[in-house]
Order: sequence, then structure tokens, then C-alpha cells
Amino acid sequence: MPEPLPSTIRLTDPEPGIRLVTLDRPERRNALDRAAYAGLAEAFRAVAGDASVAAVVLTGAGGCFTAGNDLRDFQDVETGGDSPGLTFLKALRACPKPVVAAVEGHAVGIGTTLLLHCDLAYAGDGARFRLPFTALGLSPEGGSSYLLPLVAGTKRAAELLMLGAPFTAADAVSAGLVNAAVPAGTALEVALAKARSLAALPRASIAATKQALRRGQDEPVARALAEEAEVFHALRRGPDAQAAFAAFLRR
Repeated sequence: MPEPLPSTIRLTDPEPGIRLVTLDRPERRNALDRAAYAGLAEAFRAVAGDASVAAVVLTGAGGCFTAGNDLRDFQDVETGGDSPGLTFLKALRACPKPVVAAVEGHAVGIGTTLLLHCDLAYAGDGARFRLPFTALGLSPEGGSSYLLPLVAGTKRAAELLMLGAPFTAADAVSAGLVNAAVPAGTALEVALAKARSLAALPRASIAATKQALRRGQDEPVARALAEEAEVFHALRRGPDAQAAFAAFLRR
């Protein structure tokens, strides 16, 4: 039997063929801790083998997508095997069903990089994105060092990953992270409509198209995920990152 999902991951089927995965921790701006990552990984593994699901929508509760990693977890320097975040990203990447993201409010760190593994993404025009890795004494994660230059270009990827400044939904569109910026508060409605359209199409054709679009990426993405994780967690244990985490939590 699969482990029960944490209360911070809510699964619903709003209409036939569509699985809605909601990050439901609004009091922490849906920050992702170990339990949330494990729940997300289990949710996407379950979707892969569920014949009733044709498309998945991923969103956040309370008008926020996710503030990224819960930094309280990051003060723990223990490591061993894949991190919970990496386990989730591998499950998301391996999901054979189309995944549509609906972004409102904040999408920080992995809240932005996970969009590189979704098939479609839509953001409310009030959404704000940030890749704050260098400010936290860290380095890119989520395969972003490989995938972001592919969709945004090398110079734009360097700007987003090195400087780490916040950017808008319109910027996310121009960088290839989301398909479109939509009126604030409507991202989920738009994502569900796209999922409905996907669910109405022949499933074998959608699966074959998703596989074809990613052909040739599996090996370089897997290598990027592994190499990024090694450097990221070495830096995470270091004094710069630990000082940044402590300063953030004091605020």
C-alpha cells in the first residue's frame, strides 16, 4: 500500500480524466518540506499508473504557487541518497501524462525550475518568479543549468540564475518558462481548460507526442540533475548558505 499523502498535498479529480494536485500549505506560502516533496513524488507516481487520469494540473492554494524549499529543512546538513526534492523532480519528469502548471503569486526557486519539467504552464499576470540560488550561497538545481538555456538562451539564463532578481509573468513568458500570462486569479481556470482539451484527445497520441518532444533529453537532464545536486548540497552544507538560511529565518 502507498504511504498516505501529507495534508499539505491535496488531490482532487475536478472532472473526468483530470487530476488536480494542489500544494496546500498557505500559511507557509506553500513552501516545500520533506513531507510535501514525498507526497508530490507519490502523487505523480500514482498518476503514471492510473488509467483514469488523462492529464494533471499542478497548482498552489491561497493565491500562491510555492515559495520554494522550506529553509528550516535546509539548516539540516544531513545527506544521503537523492534529496526529497530530487526524488520529486524525477517523478514529475517521468510522468507519462501531460502536466499543466497554474501559477499565481510567488514561484521561488524550485517553484520556478519545476516548470521546466511541466508540459504547459500558465501564470496570473501578478505572479512573481525568482531563482535566488546565488543569494542563498547555492547553485542551480532542477536541471535548470541545462534546460533554462535551451528555452531562454544562454545570456538570459545567466541573468536569471546568476543575478537572481525577481521577475514578472511577462518575463517568464519571454524566457520560455510559461506559455502565457493570463489575468490574475485565472491561471487555474485556464490550466483546467487546457487539461480538458488534452483529456479529450487520443491518449496514445498525446503520450507519443510528449515522448517525442523530450527525445534526446533524458540523458543530459539526468546528468544535469545529478551534477547539480552534488554541487548544490556541498554548498548547502557550507558556511555561506548556512549563514543565509539563519539570516532568513531570523527575519
